[in-house]
Amino acid sequence: MRRRRRGGPPPSGRLSILGRIQLGLEALYRVETQLAIDAFVIDEQQRSAASPARMPREQLLVKQEADALALALFIDAGVLANLERHDPAVTLDEANFADFCLAVEGVSHFVYVALRAARERPVSPLELELQAEVDKFACCLMVAGADPRLRRRLYGGALADDLESDERERYWTANHEASRYAGALERRFTGRVGALLGELRAFYRLGLSDKLSRIAMLA
Repeated sequence: MRRRRRGGPPPSGRLSILGRIQLGLEALYRVETQLAIDAFVIDEQQRSAASPARMPREQLLVKQEADALALALFIDAGVLANLERHDPAVTLDEANFADFCLAVEGVSHFVYVALRAARERPVSPLELELQAEVDKFACCLMVAGADPRLRRRLYGGALADDLESDERERYWTANHEASRYAGALERRFTGRVGALLGELRAFYRLGLSDKLSRIAMLA
């Protein structure tokens, strides 16, 4: 696994917000990438040099190089600064909710691709997006607790205007299926934390077709 570095760890050895989200996701799913996400984070200038087709506020760049996979994660600097000022671990509210979800999405992509690469298992763009949408629900739930408004806040929003038709369909499908799954989790596992964690961990290890089948069965 090759990496593109930004320039060292956070000051005083303190974990960055992305590092803390990574540790939280890996603990939630009982997985280990054995990679420090901050070593893979790039800034705006470094991303521009890679000339991606689109330049959203969160982006995982993946490149196959001979027998190695190069990863680089871009998260808008304003998002990271806001999350450092308004720590989601203290309070998750209007000041940081959208930025927290965007950061979780980026970390989710990074962890999922890294794990699949380590096991030499392919991952489709739809599978990657679906798991990220589920991860946003799970992380918000773990950080802030059950909230009847959560699913409505996470899903069903407008998509970016610059998406191609196939990308738009993929994002819509991931969003829609994650919303169905989150609804099923709310109905079946409210107040049953152990059972909820077991379900989330089992779902995480499924391939795309099995994830979709699981959602259809529960929903």
